[in-house]
Amino acid sequence: MTKLSFSVLSFTLLFVITTYAAEPDTVKHWKTKGENNIGFAQLALNNWAAGGENSLAVNSLFNYFADYHKNKFTWNNFAGFGYGVQKQESFSNWRKTDDRIELMTKAGIYAARHWDYTALINFKTQFSKGYKYVSSDERIFLSQFLAPGYLQFAVGMEYKPAEFFSLLLSPIGSRVTIVNHDSLSDAGAYGVDPGNKTLTQLGGSINAMFKKDLVKNVNLFSKLGLFSNYLKNPECIIVNWENTLSLKVNKYISTTIGTNLIYDDNINLIDKNGNNIGPGTQFKETFTVGFSYNFAK
Repeated sequence: MTKLSFSVLSFTLLFVITTYAAEPDTVKHWKTKGENNIGFAQLALNNWAAGGENSLAVNSLFNYFADYHKNKFTWNNFAGFGYGVQKQESFSNWRKTDDRIELMTKAGIYAARHWDYTALINFKTQFSKGYKYVSSDERIFLSQFLAPGYLQFAVGMEYKPAEFFSLLLSPIGSRVTIVNHDSLSDAGAYGVDPGNKTLTQLGGSINAMFKKDLVKNVNLFSKLGLFSNYLKNPECIIVNWENTLSLKVNKYISTTIGTNLIYDDNINLIDKNGNNIGPGTQFKETFTVGFSYNFAK
């Protein structure tokens, strides 16, 4: 295990332990909530004149929140995981449709009405290898766990006018891009210099979060992250905007619609023919109907 992998693993373990191992006399200051959703989609055809092919898809989404508040101190923690695969008759292997790991911890001290002095640490990566499928027989390797991975630090002032909304303004911070794979780092993927496995950027950021029941049984969870690198092309803002709309049918059945918009000048996109077309706007949409279970304390 490399020093980089060990550092990330240590951070992950520290996050989990400190989030859920509260002292007995402080439990009353914690609020925890979990949202779990697993959905399935199937298409089976037999002598279907209009055409088509058999398919099966599975999508999962897990979001966990743990918030601590005592006197003038607040501590917010988030862990989000998503994974989806699909199988179609025209290709033999399962293909990934969604893959996400995100850990966030944020601590603040009261400064003035609706304002806190705040520090944030955010980590993102994925579980498994990702490919661009040029044809049924050809694919291009693009990503894996910690390739890329993103570790962001931010210090600033956070505006919290209501429990369901927060806005962190950070003039000082950093963003570390990790590419812990030899062939990807040698090619300079995700903005690292060829041969290097990390890219460190210093700059300012804006992080906003909105989570609220719009009407009964309809909840919107939205996260927006903006980052500007002071040292190179500060006008090229890195954008990551995620939205999850959850509609509960009953206690165990729900529908989830998710979107993710990304723009990062350090990421070169690959077209359907396998050609490098440079940076561009990325967009993903997922729709899941399936089993869900939520808990809150």
